[in-house]
Amino acid sequence: MVETLLGYIGRPFVRFYETIEQFGLFILFQMKLFKLYHLAFRRYKIVLTQIDVIGMGCMGVITLTALFTGMVLAIQLYNGFHQFGAESFVGYTVFFSITRELGPVFASLMLISRSISAMAAELGTMRVSEQIDAIDILGVNSKEYLITPRIIATVISLPLLVIWFDFIAIGSAYFISTQVLGINPIAYQETLLRLGDFDDIMTGVIKAAVFGFIVSSIGSYIGYHTSGGARGVGQSTIYAVVYSAVSIFIANYFISSLFLYLDW
Repeated sequence: MVETLLGYIGRPFVRFYETIEQFGLFILFQMKLFKLYHLAFRRYKIVLTQIDVIGMGCMGVITLTALFTGMVLAIQLYNGFHQFGAESFVGYTVFFSITRELGPVFASLMLISRSISAMAAELGTMRVSEQIDAIDILGVNSKEYLITPRIIATVISLPLLVIWFDFIAIGSAYFISTQVLGINPIAYQETLLRLGDFDDIMTGVIKAAVFGFIVSSIGSYIGYHTSGGARGVGQSTIYAVVYSAVSIFIANYFISSLFLYLDW
């Protein structure tokens, strides 16, 4: 009885220690990759292939997400602003919220569900089937060949996907606002052009680049260190999605706080 009770009490502390240990190993692994990034450009064909797989593979789901996000946001903002006769500010509010927050976060989440999960599963399958070991035996650096091109491709792809997300979401919000909700299109456009700032777009793009590095690093690390056969591949895929999604929300808070401090 006492041993069981002590086990329940001590288990969270053991798991916390193991989490800290894994985080330290993750940081050390990423530090080793930094000297390989410039070498990855020698394999530019792999980078371009991964851009197609990671970026273009997400276009469909990101387009649908952006389309309905913009429409729903326009409807909800109209419900609030209509009470104060400030419907013309719907356009700018949509622009500000999409470009700075919703665009980078939603696009990252869609990329995680579509591409990072596939990345972890692919690398995990290669690990448990000993394909990565075979690459190392042949004298090829498996990290340079498998991981750095995927990280670089994600860092390039996600900002472009965020720009596409912004365009679709803002366009769908404009259509709903002017054609369905009856907002004056001239007033909508004038308010948006007067208050909108290019820095808002750049904020989202910078966030996207950071998010792309974070999620691809997590997905590739977990997939690369998979063990335990088919069950291990499944667990690695789950861990990659969950850890990447949580990391996005945490990073988004700190980056937003930094931009607020810098008054950007």
